Amino acid sequence: MNDIAFSCLIASLCTLLGAIPALLFKHVSHRGRDSLLAYTAGIMVAASTYSLIPSALKLSNLPVLTIGILAGTAVLTVMEKWIPHAEPSHTPRTDRMNEKSLFFLIAMGLHNLPEGLSVGVSYASDHPDLGPLVSFAIGLQNVPEGFLIALFLLSHGVGRWKAIAFSFGTALVELIACMAGYHFTSRVSGIVPYGLAFAAGAMLFIVYKELIPESHGDGHERPATFAFIAGLLTMIALSHSFR
Repeated sequence: MNDIAFSCLIASLCTLLGAIPALLFKHVSHRGRDSLLAYTAGIMVAASTYSLIPSALKLSNLPVLTIGILAGTAVLTVMEKWIPHAEPSHTPRTDRMNEKSLFFLIAMGLHNLPEGLSVGVSYASDHPDLGPLVSFAIGLQNVPEGFLIALFLLSHGVGRWKAIAFSFGTALVELIACMAGYHFTSRVSGIVPYGLAFAAGAMLFIVYKELIPESHGDGHERPATFAFIAGLLTMIALSHSFR
């Protein structure tokens, strides 16, 4: 149990690790930001399709996978409607903690829920290699995510230490979701494949609904596409070597 908690903690704190280098930047180009978003999307797609979905199928069948993926998509859709949501803006501002920054943090916390859930559920499965693999995948994609969170806050006038603290707050959301996912699925073994499929559906929703459109919003579709493929191949290569 201590090893699982430690792995969840490390995966979550990778968000904080990515936020620290952002302190050196006041602004990042549209192209660089879009490439980071697309790279993150590629890693999340690989984690879903190369790890979570095959594992769910091994433990169950296609109907269970379908139900889980649709449930993950439905829950994220409902949460997005009920929780205020704002996209990160490319335009620097000099405000303090304003409404847009607050909404952006809520959105990123929402993003971290299925990520933490996927780690916890993976550790609760019967596949001993799945938990570390998914934890590594989520931790890897958390690094550019943390960078983007901190950079967005800094560009909107939030102080450096406050930006780090808020980035840490989003990491805590993922840690709590991770432990909750583990404790729930470890007590009800039949729910594990549903949980894996749910996490995959939620992550794919985020990729297609948020990351890909945002990475293509400023006319940098080609470099973003290459970055997406690079992220996909990076995660597949790491997953393959990790097994």
